[in-house]
Amino acid sequence: IKRVPTVVSNYQKDEAEETARRSGGCGKNCLRSCCIPGAKLPLYAFKKESEKDAFESENKEPPVAFLDSLVLGEWEGRMQRGLFRYDVTACETKVIPGEYGFIAQLNEGRHLKKRPTEFRVDKVLQPFDGNKFNFTKVGQEEVLFQFEASEDGEVQFFPNAPIDVENHPSVVAINVSPIEYGHVLLIPRILECLPQRIDRESFLLALYMAAEAGNPYFRLGYNSLGAFATINHLHFQAYYLAVAFPIEKAPTKKIITLNDGVIISELLKYPVRGVVFEGGNTLQDLSDAVSDACICLQDNNIAYNVLISDCGKRIFLLPQCYAEKQALGEVSVELLDTQVNPAVWEISGHMVLKRRKDYDEASDENAWRLLAEVSLSDERFDEVNALIFEAIGGGKDAIENVEEPDTKAQSIEKENGNTETSHHAMVAGTQQCLVLQ
Repeated sequence: IKRVPTVVSNYQKDEAEETARRSGGCGKNCLRSCCIPGAKLPLYAFKKESEKDAFESENKEPPVAFLDSLVLGEWEGRMQRGLFRYDVTACETKVIPGEYGFIAQLNEGRHLKKRPTEFRVDKVLQPFDGNKFNFTKVGQEEVLFQFEASEDGEVQFFPNAPIDVENHPSVVAINVSPIEYGHVLLIPRILECLPQRIDRESFLLALYMAAEAGNPYFRLGYNSLGAFATINHLHFQAYYLAVAFPIEKAPTKKIITLNDGVIISELLKYPVRGVVFEGGNTLQDLSDAVSDACICLQDNNIAYNVLISDCGKRIFLLPQCYAEKQALGEVSVELLDTQVNPAVWEISGHMVLKRRKDYDEASDENAWRLLAEVSLSDERFDEVNALIFEAIGGGKDAIENVEEPDTKAQSIEKENGNTETSHHAMVAGTQQCLVLQ
């Protein structure tokens, strides 16, 4: 593996180089006003949920296979053109023996000469800064296609569509330093230059992308600032990995059901504490519940990661504090030396290791030790959940029930009948929150 700096675009240069390029003109086919007039990109228009049901009942085939032909096919085309900084398919990968089977990958190309993040790690919300790298600066050859809702209720694909600046297009682009096969970026409303903060519209778009892929091995992830997002321009990540993530195998305990059918559960027997959202009468219901929880965390300056699993039907929300502990000097030198920044993929159990030593010595115990440093304490986790449930529930009227049924584990592969319960009183914290309402 060629050892190169960790960047997401071939145009993510040092600020000095960017300044020099601006003074001499753009010189590349970017997504800014200098290059975008008259530009064309492929466009995939998806059906909104109410239309999707009717579409499926008609047994029509979409004009292009979204995952196999469009995402992965176009991604491989960019690989053949040499746009990636290394061949991720040559990275060594193994499943670590243990209960959940943590996945270890040796990816030495992602850490040497890594540019430090340009943003404070103690502020989840920070204003967009157009002078720093953002996705409007990428070359159009790195963009796979535009992704938006269909206007006429039919799935459509246009191989050469104009970029409608007034329509605020969302795009899917390659990550030139991929973690895994098919690693792409979903950038909602790219030309609006939104900072890295989730809103209802953008999160629903991410769920639609997961649903269009229609494959449980294609997941989307999100990192907030303070939880190892390094670019303050709204984006989700996604890639294809044909095994179950460890977090998907962990048991859960149902906490509440909202009136719209969304079920919120607590993650159990996993090194990082988190909550799981699933169900809902519509995809919009599920999306609104999760996005409202994310907005609550953002507004309270709590860093977090999100994993969108099971074709958009199951979402893991994981508040974390690793960067906070780093800043306070509370992380051991041993863990710091690994240079592993535990973002959404690592927290989900796909450990991207940057040193041969760490890969050779990878163990279930080492994975748990690292991820345990990411997790909130029991007490703080309960406090955060009280905030979340208050923001989502809006009082008792939005809550159908609060209960403690049998614990269950859900996974892509099979049900795990573990019935161990949590050792802290999350339900009590939820009920207290409802009383306060």
